[in-house]
Amino acid sequence: MASPNCDERPGDVAVDLLVIHCISLPPGDYGGQYVEQFFCNQLDPAVHPYFEEICGLQVSAHFLIRRTGELLQFVPTHLRAWHAGQSRFGDRDKVNDFSIGIELEGTDDTAFTDLQYDVLTNLSVTLMSAIPGIPLSNVVGHSDIAPGRKTDPGESFDWARYRNDLEQQVVR
Repeated sequence: MASPNCDERPGDVAVDLLVIHCISLPPGDYGGQYVEQFFCNQLDPAVHPYFEEICGLQVSAHFLIRRTGELLQFVPTHLRAWHAGQSRFGDRDKVNDFSIGIELEGTDDTAFTDLQYDVLTNLSVTLMSAIPGIPLSNVVGHSDIAPGRKTDPGESFDWARYRNDLEQQVVR
């Protein structure tokens, strides 16, 4: 699914960061088409009161992993998706310039599914193999690059499980 919410990356910036997010629309509801509509600027604000608050936002991610394990891509990895907002990693601002955004369908306080972890790990390994500049230490949550502003992927995301799975599969 092609999102219009992307643009060219700066020519002198290499991708070296994966950012894990979570999203559900309306919050806590799963399985509908609202996230896709949101990322493609097609969300109808009349459908739900929450949509009135967010309908004017232009955001996207490179990937979305549904609770069923279905993987959707919205932005090619060579382009800059608009997922990080005002953010900082180390001494660098404008995290969208050098990162890939992966959304998990979910909320901060709901456990993610085994299928989501499996697909997330496989996708991460694929990306880290194709883009050799992404070390394991550069796989972070949205909360890590926008502390105080964002909390996702949240307390229910099992970082130990995910990092262990990554470490077992990533060959450097």
